[in-house]
Amino acid sequence: MQTIKRNTLIWIAGLLMLAGVWQIAQGAYIHAKAQFAQYLMRKSWDKSLAGAKQVKPWPWADTWPVARLEVPRLGVDQFTLAGASGRTLAFGPGHLTGTALPGDSGNTVLSGHRDTHFKFLQHLQLGDEILITAASGMQYRYEVVGATVVNHKDTRVTMGSENRQLTLITCYPFRSIAPNGDKRYVVIADYLPPRETNRAPRKRMLAVI
Repeated sequence: MQTIKRNTLIWIAGLLMLAGVWQIAQGAYIHAKAQFAQYLMRKSWDKSLAGAKQVKPWPWADTWPVARLEVPRLGVDQFTLAGASGRTLAFGPGHLTGTALPGDSGNTVLSGHRDTHFKFLQHLQLGDEILITAASGMQYRYEVVGATVVNHKDTRVTMGSENRQLTLITCYPFRSIAPNGDKRYVVIADYLPPRETNRAPRKRMLAVI
């Protein structure tokens, strides 16, 4: 009987070890795929800046780069794709269809996964500068003015705005291993006119829960 119990424990330990190795390997694959996709997007982005329209980063893609997103303080530099479907977000941040295009007036909403491209959202601080370069080549500056946590059914954060605004959304909490949670972490950034780049952060902010 003791031998049977010991063998059972060994099998369980072995299965748990294999599961752990699988999770690590899967995580490494996801990160590698995300990085390689950004490399391919850079090539199509260069063609877009040269005047080409909706350049697909790979032949079977149903999306294309619409903006370049940079956060100088954190060293973030990545390309944003058209659309925010699950398939698109596997390769990079996505622009939510129906919201203002990057750089246009209104609320530009970008979404990304918490464990890859939008992992940096947890490190943003009030006053951080975010740079958005549109496909036209024009660059726009935004300043982080607040963050909040909302239910995934709360669509108010994606509503239009009279002013030029940038909204970044990812799943929450960041370290959760459970997929498809019901909370979203939302960062709000306001347009920053070039002549005001040295001003102090605005007082308006959202509560971070």
